[in-house]
Amino acid sequence: MRAVLCKSFGSHKDLVVEEIPSLPDPGPGQVKIAVAAAGLNFADLLMIGGSYQEKPALPFTPGLEASGRVIACGLGVTRVAPGDRVLALLDHGAFAEEALARESDVFRLPAAIDDATAAGFAIAYGTAHGALRWRAELRPGETVLIHGAGGGVGLAAVEVAKAIGANVIATAGDAEKLAIALAHGADHLIDYKTEALRGRVKEICRGGGVDVVYDPVGGEVFDQSLRCTNWSGRLVVIGFASGTVPQIPANYLLVKNLSVLGFYWGSYRRHRPELLVDAFAELFAWHGSGKLRPHVSHRLDLAEASAALDLLKERRSTGKVVLTTGTA
Repeated sequence: MRAVLCKSFGSHKDLVVEEIPSLPDPGPGQVKIAVAAAGLNFADLLMIGGSYQEKPALPFTPGLEASGRVIACGLGVTRVAPGDRVLALLDHGAFAEEALARESDVFRLPAAIDDATAAGFAIAYGTAHGALRWRAELRPGETVLIHGAGGGVGLAAVEVAKAIGANVIATAGDAEKLAIALAHGADHLIDYKTEALRGRVKEICRGGGVDVVYDPVGGEVFDQSLRCTNWSGRLVVIGFASGTVPQIPANYLLVKNLSVLGFYWGSYRRHRPELLVDAFAELFAWHGSGKLRPHVSHRLDLAEASAALDLLKERRSTGKVVLTTGTA
């Protein structure tokens, strides 16, 4: 089978695509999948660079999420069966024609979700749903400020917030990404490169602020967001796409009764896997009713993994970028 290999930690440009032996039969509680497509995430770049919180042994195949068809099931697997179309979460290994996943990380797909869409669905929509439902406890009628709204996790958050019934203020760094956020349900738009974030939020909220901030960007954007919240607001930290980890002035939290909530969705796979089952049931239902319309801006062959990661790193993509294998 073909697989993308990282043979040394460093640049994604050093990745190679090689023919390697087929994966072994699944062990107890495992599922073997013929991969149709794999989604790309910023975490892939961190893992390839050796700076992710989990560091696989070299050489390894990157990729944290995939879609495809079940080839075989190990002893004790009951949730899926050979032939089922599924999406799967992986510690790594999605950028290949085959993958092995734990049964708890595999979810049967509705017929309405195609392979490319499914490949980029799990992490973006899972993160958005968990951050807004579990951590922020977003309620209908509240106002949420969503940063990076043209990217994968940001655009998913726009749709999830609207499905919950919130008012959405979306921010991004250019007109094209803002237009996509608008098309996916955002009520208000802010270009943070040309507009003053705090002033625009105050204008939109008629002198007030937002109830929830969803921030995958960090840096200066986070600092400004602290000043854009209502009393008892909630700020959910998703990541640091800006490259800068903000330092939080505790006096702001004290005076405004603010809550800053960290959210690493992947940890729930270990600590609260039952929540993911319920989350995907709701997300698939929203997709079936038309409330979620996933956006895949680029589909590239497995052999183009380095070029695909370039799109992500240089922020030239919107929504999700996926790799396809042509085998399933």
